[in-house]
Amino acid sequence: MPLSHLRWGTDALSLLISLDPARPPRLLAVGEGAALPDPEREPERCALLAHRALPLVEVQTAGGGRLGTSGKRHVDGAAARGLRYSGHTEREGTDPTGGLVRTLAVTMADERAGLRVTARYTLRPGTPVVASEAVVENTGDTAVTLEYVSSFALANLARRLPDDQRWENGLALWLAANPWSGEFRWARATLAERGLHDVGMVPFGQTGSKNRVAVTSAGSWSSSEYLPTGCLEETETGRALLWQIEHNGSWHAELGDRLGDVYLALAGPADREHQWRERLAPGDSFRTVPAAVALVPGGGCEAALRAMTDHRRSTRRPHPDHQRLPVVFNDFMNSLMGEPSTEALLPLVDAAAEAGAEYFCVDAGWYDAEPPGTVGPGGVPGWWDAVGEWRESPTRFPGGLIEVMDRVRGAGMVPGLWLEPEVVGVRSPLAATLPDEAFFRRDGQRLTEWGRHQLDLRHPAARGHLDAVVDRLVEEYGVGYLKLDYNIDIGAGTDGPDGTDSPGVGLLGHNRAYLDWLDGLLDRHPALVVESCAAGGSRTDHAILSRLPIHSVTDQQDFRLLPAIAAAAPSAVTPEQGAIWAYPLPEHTEAELGTVMVSALLGRVHLSGRPDLLTKSQLSLVRRALDTYKAYRELLPTALPHWPLGFPGWRDGQLALALTLADGRTLLALWRRDGAPESMTVPLPWLPRGHRADVLFEAGPGVALDWDETGRTLRATLPADHSAALIAFEAGVG
Repeated sequence: MPLSHLRWGTDALSLLISLDPARPPRLLAVGEGAALPDPEREPERCALLAHRALPLVEVQTAGGGRLGTSGKRHVDGAAARGLRYSGHTEREGTDPTGGLVRTLAVTMADERAGLRVTARYTLRPGTPVVASEAVVENTGDTAVTLEYVSSFALANLARRLPDDQRWENGLALWLAANPWSGEFRWARATLAERGLHDVGMVPFGQTGSKNRVAVTSAGSWSSSEYLPTGCLEETETGRALLWQIEHNGSWHAELGDRLGDVYLALAGPADREHQWRERLAPGDSFRTVPAAVALVPGGGCEAALRAMTDHRRSTRRPHPDHQRLPVVFNDFMNSLMGEPSTEALLPLVDAAAEAGAEYFCVDAGWYDAEPPGTVGPGGVPGWWDAVGEWRESPTRFPGGLIEVMDRVRGAGMVPGLWLEPEVVGVRSPLAATLPDEAFFRRDGQRLTEWGRHQLDLRHPAARGHLDAVVDRLVEEYGVGYLKLDYNIDIGAGTDGPDGTDSPGVGLLGHNRAYLDWLDGLLDRHPALVVESCAAGGSRTDHAILSRLPIHSVTDQQDFRLLPAIAAAAPSAVTPEQGAIWAYPLPEHTEAELGTVMVSALLGRVHLSGRPDLLTKSQLSLVRRALDTYKAYRELLPTALPHWPLGFPGWRDGQLALALTLADGRTLLALWRRDGAPESMTVPLPWLPRGHRADVLFEAGPGVALDWDETGRTLRATLPADHSAALIAFEAGVG
């Protein structure tokens, strides 16, 4: 008897796939194995799920389009409808951390159309997260132009709701707006509140409303408007499905209603949204960008984010920095602000070392020969449009940059430098020496954005230049740290050296070439610590975070606004990778200095500001905060986040972030802002009995704690406005 259904998965998560020979393979449901419907005992239910289900991979081609009036939605592609099951394979292997990995590859084909499509799913035992991608191959005799290919597609998302509950109210969607210097703004609304309703047309033979809730990022900043992440949760049960698109360029996610239920489709670039059209000649293939989906039976979006945190850790490139978590001083934020010099840096080096920094990174401007204060295009200092060659400025460093690097090493720290590798300033000599083909172009004209050109890392001259730069800096200066920034969004892309690519294809090719360049860099310099940055958090995506060990999450300069970002950061970046600025300034009060430091203590500490101008007592306070951090930082790589007061609102006066550690402790950061009441009540329901609350770090007026162990509730009093505290709950005490 031919196989009609495929049930595959692990103890934590399983997939049920329909293999009806008359239809394309379809993903009917994802969930805990025991909760999936049984095709033998529930044939009618499974038949309904199959009727509503989407093909494993949605494919739309220029010659096929979509079937039905789909509006702007990426479902019902004619090419996908013609696919039929042709086989599957199951394999086991290991992930980058050595953990067990199970992989399922389902192949489907349309021999007449000359298409073969493979959907690949990956699971790790114990983690309720499935990773997904697809490969499309042209097996025919004529070219095929792809306009959309999904990385993951799943319908029947309302299947577990009670019969008397409408999906428009029974399902809520979390999305995270990600504005520059205001990152990680999570907001929840039901599908009805987001404008998606059951319009009652299915009984009349229609598929649904033809509307969708769409979230799209177009261009080379992957997260400048929204995180490539979202979460759908059942309003009553807290059952939640959270996704992330693991790509450093354009992407698209959409939720829509179809045949009385709700579907989710995730993808990289597409024709309608991103000017992406991939022409496959006979024998060519295309691989989608990866996506991952976490599904938890309860606990809502927060529980799903903890599961995704495990996935992020298990799928990233191992690096010694993940365990060491050194304190990094960077001279930019509320410090030199792109105007470094020997004279300005040497006092900072000494003060940073005294405060407890272990790395010292010289930020932007070290290559700029113009005097401080020179303004270029767009009101930005001259270093902005002079980037590209990465040669030190003799006017800024009369004794050579090596003098500063040696001072850093002499103070017991590791030296580092800032680079913006993907761009070349219009005034850089490199702009005239590299060939035009090494840059992004449209219609034969080199693109310019805010005084910069964009390198195309598919071109050997561009990649060879950057390889030579990094190797030279490591050899000449002995740098052990590189901050890689990226401060422009170059738009839809480039039409390539011969002008035949669609812009989206060119951008995707560059995105992947950049990731390949990062892999090569780390292969050559495995001990080098490489930081990801892009105008703050404008490129916060797992494609880059799975490679680089540390990530700068924001450019926020106001210490009063920073806590809302710091408290939410673990929703997008693991604590051991998310670098938060701590910029102490002499004008700060003790309580304000406490806020400055606490904001960084549950992530990676990016020390900046002016430690060289602090009083002895102020510098001692900073040192005390960093000594506290160093006492527990080795536990952060296994910590899981909780938000006991909910995801932080931008103007919330009281904020809280908790991390549970592997040794049984919980660390809790509390902030009081903007004239909020001095007392706050913080529920901590996950803590078992036998814990005691102690203040680990505070500054200014003392914090009072009242821990109700029976009710698992902490009442904390922070007497000073704009103050913060770090609290530890010790296990096995009392």
